[in-house]
Amino acid sequence: MKKQLLSLALLYAVPLCAQQADYPVRPVNFTAVQLTDSFWLPRVRTNHNVTIPASFARCESTGRVKNFEMAAAKEGKFCTKFPFDDTDIYKTIEGASYSMAVTPDKKMDAYVDSLIAIVAKAQEPDGYLYTARTIDPLHPHDWSGPERWVKEHDGSHELYNSGHMFEAACAHYLATGKRNFFDIALKNADLLVQTFGPGKRGVAPGHEIVEMGLVRLYRVTGKKEYLQLAKFFIDERGKRQYNSKSRNPWENGKYWQDQEPVVEQSEAVGHAVRAMYLYSAMADIAALENDTAYLHAIDRIWNNMATKKIYVQGGIGAIPDGERFGENYDLPNATAYNETCAAIGNVYWNQRMFQLHGDAKYVDMLEKILYNGLISGVGLDGKSFFYTNAMQVRRGMHYHSLEETRSGWFECSCCPTNMTRFLPSLPGYIYAQKGREVYVNLFMNSTASLQVEKQKVRIVQSNNYPWEGDLRFNIDPSAATEFTLKVRIPGWARQEAIPGGIYYFKAGKADSVLIKVNGQPVSYQLEQGYAVINRKWNKKDVVEVKLPMATHEVLADQQVKDDNGKVAIQRGPLMYCAEWKDNDGRTSNLLLPDVFQPEVRKDLLNGVVVLKGEGKSINVNEQQQQVNTVPKQVTLIPYYAWANRGEGEMNVWFPEKIVDVEILAK
Repeated sequence: MKKQLLSLALLYAVPLCAQQADYPVRPVNFTAVQLTDSFWLPRVRTNHNVTIPASFARCESTGRVKNFEMAAAKEGKFCTKFPFDDTDIYKTIEGASYSMAVTPDKKMDAYVDSLIAIVAKAQEPDGYLYTARTIDPLHPHDWSGPERWVKEHDGSHELYNSGHMFEAACAHYLATGKRNFFDIALKNADLLVQTFGPGKRGVAPGHEIVEMGLVRLYRVTGKKEYLQLAKFFIDERGKRQYNSKSRNPWENGKYWQDQEPVVEQSEAVGHAVRAMYLYSAMADIAALENDTAYLHAIDRIWNNMATKKIYVQGGIGAIPDGERFGENYDLPNATAYNETCAAIGNVYWNQRMFQLHGDAKYVDMLEKILYNGLISGVGLDGKSFFYTNAMQVRRGMHYHSLEETRSGWFECSCCPTNMTRFLPSLPGYIYAQKGREVYVNLFMNSTASLQVEKQKVRIVQSNNYPWEGDLRFNIDPSAATEFTLKVRIPGWARQEAIPGGIYYFKAGKADSVLIKVNGQPVSYQLEQGYAVINRKWNKKDVVEVKLPMATHEVLADQQVKDDNGKVAIQRGPLMYCAEWKDNDGRTSNLLLPDVFQPEVRKDLLNGVVVLKGEGKSINVNEQQQQVNTVPKQVTLIPYYAWANRGEGEMNVWFPEKIVDVEILAK
């Protein structure tokens, strides 16, 4: 295990043989943070014990493993639907590797090695690895084109497959010290270096992630060619000729974020997952190459997304047609798409933006996504999933209808396997450092082992977050030492519903946040959203933070037409919704209470705080001629927990007044 921890420390660090430019703020590696949290640890354990094994089993039962076996034999017919199905194996290996780094598992380790052996046999002698072509080169997948790379921009996903392989192989190598998968990835990466670049073949990858994968390989190997190729792929965007006057995103290039050079872009556009991976890679290049043009571009794009193109629960990618961003403020509830992969990608991007700027607003955004629109994508059982994350479900709807339910898997199962690789690394988002500055970003029970300069420091978090706002940090340096502790004061505790202001709290004044050190209140400066406490820390020092856990009514900017005259409910970092199960089978006919009372329900949905109050229901008679309201007890549950008890109505936004009636009689 010590060897694993040492090697994983390289995950975010450029080797000494490479240049030293990097993110100003560095995350504390997830292997240095032992999670004990009652909210998150069960999810991480379920991911290890249920989700990852189920994902591997489904890779076998659906033919994804068979595709590699046929590619090795050079005979058969590609037997799944999409040419990127290879990546479901890669992503699950990545998740298993991260998980085994903190939870050793000999059985899982052996199984992963057996899969890697199958993958190795499918690789062609020059490093090419793409089962959709290798199985039968004369009759490749329809999306693949007759020769290598010729359809890469449009749909082959050859480089997308490589990118996920690079990420997975690095994770496996760093977690286990084994080179069996890593050498496969290096052979493929070297083929890309030989094939693409100035004076060679050029392409703007159709589905970005190879750029992130190449950066990860560079971090581990120090081989500058990988970093240079990542930047080359990004800089190829904006070189194709499109119809700039067309509103069709495929015709004007926006679907691929290819409408103009990246340094000229200022708006989040196109396929949301592709966009998140592109912007994450641009952040990496901005940090590693001191590229201010990239930095300014992603600053502009982030501001556009945060102020005009995000749902109240952190979901992005509003438009089902193309799984993409819509126009500014185009955030319909009835057809909201909100792909789970896009939420995960948005966490990746916001973490990088925080590392570039040290500003808590990016962690505020990350937290909103994490606790709401991200974990809503996986069921409490760990083996049922949402590809899309709805904002409302009601009878009579054409898109999110009463049949909206979780699935065991999908033909396109990018979201379940993305979840497997994200969750094990979650502890790596809790803390960060910049020299003698220690950032506390997320509030999860844990024990962190840090090194401030050359001094060992242990921090133990104790709380009942997100249900309660009382936070406790035991600071335990090996010897008295001076450093700055920067504790994030969440935007929601400062009357900010979400960074950017597209959503805001209806009323109320921000309560002051009380901070004590060793039982005594201390004054502090608030800098970029952090309470700054600079002192010489001694053994057994204790920091206590009390965050106000009021229930807030949330309103949307008037330009979000679908939310005009409506209100949503937030408590702490959690958005709430009404689900049919708690409200006599209906949620689309509710008027909310003026006051909610929180109630702890340990017996419900693996333990939640529900909100209850006396509201009203709007009722229509069977003839659809008469409307009346009657008092009704309304119960709300955390949004992330919906659709774990069967099919039925769900709402996030509720009318403040009865303006028009679109409620069907029972």
